[in-house]
Amino acid sequence: MADEMAELFGDAARAMAAESGVPPTLEHALAVAHDLLQHCHYAGVTVVKAHRKVVTAAATDPIVERADALQQELDEGPAIQSIVEHETVHSRDLLQDTRWPTWSRRVTEDLGVRSVLCLQLFITEQSIGALSLYSTRVDAFDADDRAAAVIFAAHVAVAMSAAETEHNLDTALVNRLAIGQAEGMLMQRYGMSADQAFAVLVRISQDTNRKLLDVSHQIATEGIDVEKPTS
Repeated sequence: MADEMAELFGDAARAMAAESGVPPTLEHALAVAHDLLQHCHYAGVTVVKAHRKVVTAAATDPIVERADALQQELDEGPAIQSIVEHETVHSRDLLQDTRWPTWSRRVTEDLGVRSVLCLQLFITEQSIGALSLYSTRVDAFDADDRAAAVIFAAHVAVAMSAAETEHNLDTALVNRLAIGQAEGMLMQRYGMSADQAFAVLVRISQDTNRKLLDVSHQIATEGIDVEKPTS
């Protein structure tokens, strides 16, 4: 069993690493979590942003989104607790759980969820995330399931970090190309140096209170009449 689990984790880690971008990585991770735990009926990645805003980053079923929306509405629930307290949160039977009384009653009555397992997943400057696993069964996640979920969440966190880094690098490259294109057009049209062209972009950005990238995109696509710097 241990060898099979290790092989499954290895295959999952390689598959997530092969995905391009954050959303596909999340989708693959949730599909694996759904298959890994026998009684996991719904899985999602929940993000809590500034001011405790709860957002569903990915989900295998709309029920996850509704459960997250209830956490946002009520300001209580297992994902919020997992994220805020930096811990794994497990509820064997939500009907008997007093930690989130209103949320537990609502998801049980409205969504048919009876047990839940949430694990902190990742932390960034803007948001904190958790892997949320739901079941319609009471006591769906035994000790082996919980141990496997903890290990799997660590794999997901690594894959998410790599995907985020790749995304940031790609975005930075695209942004630099756009700025470079705008600089090149200014240099060609007005006979400016590269430093002068960049200074013009910065000046327009400041004067119009717009991002440098937005100004660069507009110049590249529409062109803007600007005065040549004197220095």
